[in-house]
Amino acid sequence: MHPSIPRPRALMALIVLLAAGFGFSLLNPAPPVAELHMSGRTMGTTYNVKYRSSQDAPSLKAMQIEVDTLLAEINHTMSTYDTESELSRLNRLRTTDWVPASAPLRDVLKVALEIGAQSEGAFDITVGPLVNLWGFGPEVHPDRIPLETDIAAARARSGLNKITISETQPAIRKHRPDVFLDLSAIAKGYGVDRVAELMTAHGIEHYMVEIGGEVRVRGLKEHDTPWRIAIEKPLSGERSVHTVLSLSDIALATSGDYRNFFEIAGRRYSHTINPATGWPVDNHLVSVTVLADTSMRADAWATAFQVLGPERGMAIAERLNLPVLFVIDRDGQFEERACCAFQRYRKEELS
Repeated sequence: MHPSIPRPRALMALIVLLAAGFGFSLLNPAPPVAELHMSGRTMGTTYNVKYRSSQDAPSLKAMQIEVDTLLAEINHTMSTYDTESELSRLNRLRTTDWVPASAPLRDVLKVALEIGAQSEGAFDITVGPLVNLWGFGPEVHPDRIPLETDIAAARARSGLNKITISETQPAIRKHRPDVFLDLSAIAKGYGVDRVAELMTAHGIEHYMVEIGGEVRVRGLKEHDTPWRIAIEKPLSGERSVHTVLSLSDIALATSGDYRNFFEIAGRRYSHTINPATGWPVDNHLVSVTVLADTSMRADAWATAFQVLGPERGMAIAERLNLPVLFVIDRDGQFEERACCAFQRYRKEELS
């Protein structure tokens, strides 16, 4: 797997009042604050940040140093590709004793287990052995279909009941020594949230943060218009736009099977593994887009819905009032299904 929404703001005009002597003069609207842009690499992908700077914010260069430092710390906590990360060291430990864990790792695990329960086990951070077995993790091997005996053995190491977070001490516990955790379907979203929090801490009220397609926006872009976020058309051979949403003060994540997969004998095997079967998902769902209050939750839920499929996924989305857009492949034609909560944003885009 590689885990109450504020509505977008309306377009508004700015009138600037400037103190002059003992009174105020009504001036023409001030020119819009130019957007600043920074980008780089993190977590095996790229990041982009656009923002309108505040009076007390650091320079662009200083801000990028802070962002790069923060993302490096997160990667060194949660990466399965960094052999010395906190998560990798935990995965190597062959113990069922309580193990000290940092606050960031515990925060992500807590949300992951919560969404795992809400999604009826579809989001499961313990599927690392299955992800590795199918060749989508750090243990790379040639594309092949694993033996059923190997799948069964990997499934025995998986399950939401295989890990516990202590409520009284900063520690976590594996209930099998060989449990292997994989946070790839939630860590990028967490990184987006932490960068967003950094921007807010510097008094920046208007920004867009994106890591590997996971997005969080606040306020408005220059010219005081909502951020326009494109949802990609789920095609493996090209990059084009499926739809565009105008958003503010919200996070968005999209999960699909059209980028990371392999084919054997004409059959496509997705990188998203169904914890219930141990096999890649195969439910005609090619893309899922989720809106949430945080990017971490949107990221996790996008993967959960990819596993659940359109029918079970729609039922859970409606029950929890989650804004979700499903794109289904019907014999080469794309069919959309959007839950009621998502339709509100679609209507605002069309209005």
